[in-house]
Amino acid sequence: MKKSRIILMGFGNVGRAFVQLVREKREVCATKYGFLLSLVAVFNSKGGFLLPEGAAGKESLLDRDDDLDWERSPFWRGGRILEEAMESHPAGVFVECTPSNIKTGEPALNYIRQAIEKGWHVVTANKGPLVADLAGIMQRTEKKGVCLGMSGATAAALPTLDVALHSLAGADIRRIEGILNGTTNFILTRMKEGRDYKAALEEAQKKGIAERDPSQDVEGWDTAAKILIIANAVFRSGYTLDDVRVEGITRVPPKLWEEARKKKKTPKLLGRYSRDEENPIMESRLCLLEPSHPLAGVNGAQKGITFFTDTMDTITVIGGKSDPRGAAAALLKDIINIYRT
Repeated sequence: MKKSRIILMGFGNVGRAFVQLVREKREVCATKYGFLLSLVAVFNSKGGFLLPEGAAGKESLLDRDDDLDWERSPFWRGGRILEEAMESHPAGVFVECTPSNIKTGEPALNYIRQAIEKGWHVVTANKGPLVADLAGIMQRTEKKGVCLGMSGATAAALPTLDVALHSLAGADIRRIEGILNGTTNFILTRMKEGRDYKAALEEAQKKGIAERDPSQDVEGWDTAAKILIIANAVFRSGYTLDDVRVEGITRVPPKLWEEARKKKKTPKLLGRYSRDEENPIMESRLCLLEPSHPLAGVNGAQKGITFFTDTMDTITVIGGKSDPRGAAAALLKDIINIYRT
């Protein structure tokens, strides 16, 4: 039976959810997909839990239900000894879950390049390196003959790229519109119900939907990064964030809500990409959707994406968990698809 050796970089909310999911799904992957999940190294901001190849019973340490007091483990090493971890085991999958820096992509971009150079497949939930240099990453993976999975970076559990790259194969995608951020969609849903922005944001934070610092979400940058990654992945283009028109939801004029009520339209923060005109349009901005729009009824923290095509008409996907478990599930899905191809 094949063995999927995994190195995890980043042990925040998504990284922890991923480790838990690896525990839960190990048997399913073995019986249904024919490969064993083996978590051989995990890194956090202080150091790493590095399992030497052949150490008996080593994986049982990752099955504990506590918070993994790694620093008391014989396998704990201070510092990010990523190169040593990669050289200690046959190449497998490098999973990147550190915080996103959409301006530089670092330090994740360096980790990903290092993993590819060592012959490891890469699966990431981190938007930063994909915004900074997706074209370069894809060129490197093709040269080294390894795979890149990025479902978790383009709306967590919502299958955006799966649909675009596989389900719509052969179709010409002419326009993409997506509600790609659960936080802003929750806030706008509450505002449509009559709450003001501040109260809606506070509710989102109390429910764990919004971050303590929600600026990337509410100012439109998270949506901008996701539509940029999707467009560049689907069309093999080289757009940057400078090519995206970005608006948030923090200063919605009252007249917009008046117009929405009068015309029975629904305000949504959309990531949009259009190839229909001479100059492609890419934007993250607040739009008023007609009741007939396929995304008009996507409410709360849900997300959705619509592809407008030449041969398959309009295809819409709605739903998908927006929490760390949803992102972790997208990471696992990418790993499964690497090993079953």
